Amino acid sequence: MEVVIAAPDELARLAADAVERLLVARPDAVLGLATGSSPQLVYDELARRHAERGLSFARVRAFLLDEYVGLPADHPQRYRHVIDADLVSRIDLPPGAVHGPDGLAVDLEAACAAYEAAIARAGGVDLQLLGIGTDGHVAFNEPGSSLASRTRIKTLTLRTRQDNARFFGGDADAVPRHCLTQGLATISAARHLVLLATGVGKAQAVRQLVEGPVSARWPATVLQLHPHVTVLVDEQAASLLELADHYRETYADKPPWQGL
Repeated sequence: MEVVIAAPDELARLAADAVERLLVARPDAVLGLATGSSPQLVYDELARRHAERGLSFARVRAFLLDEYVGLPADHPQRYRHVIDADLVSRIDLPPGAVHGPDGLAVDLEAACAAYEAAIARAGGVDLQLLGIGTDGHVAFNEPGSSLASRTRIKTLTLRTRQDNARFFGGDADAVPRHCLTQGLATISAARHLVLLATGVGKAQAVRQLVEGPVSARWPATVLQLHPHVTVLVDEQAASLLELADHYRETYADKPPWQGL
């Protein structure tokens, strides 16, 4: 696991560099896209590079991490709409290139199985962008989630609904109580995981992710078992890391030809 501590705009640049490097080497790469506030600056940077430098996503396929269950098709907080506003409408991803679990399916378990199969048919995810919740969840894998889990139905905790209430007019009761989410094993199958976290509210979760024991109590800790994980955090999110100076030193001394 590589930990990089920098200002938020620099973290966004580094994450965009990793995506651009992948697309130059493999224009038909498969991306894993996260929603929420954590990747927003990354999407802004990718959109800028597309507009100003011609970075192309024309052959890319993409998969979303999760989706709320039961939100109407036209609801602005459906993640299909969110990712369209945040990224897809600003670049040249072709129609139908972005896939997400079907939160309106009649048979939700079958929808989860179909989503797993779609990721497998695409050859798996090359680079997955991630955020982390204040309780250590990734995607909607709440504390207690199986580290071997696959795409499934989950119940959202009150804490997560309170964290997400800002997207629903501040009303936690308006946040759906159920979701479909990629499991921890599904996420871990991606070839490169890039996790972003900013702000003091994420500090405890980041500490557990990087330096705590691997445990379902903090689901993100499963990333410690992955061979290629990049954790991008600002000073506030890194404030509880005991080895922060070590991470700064190793990144500063990294050979210049190596990317993330």
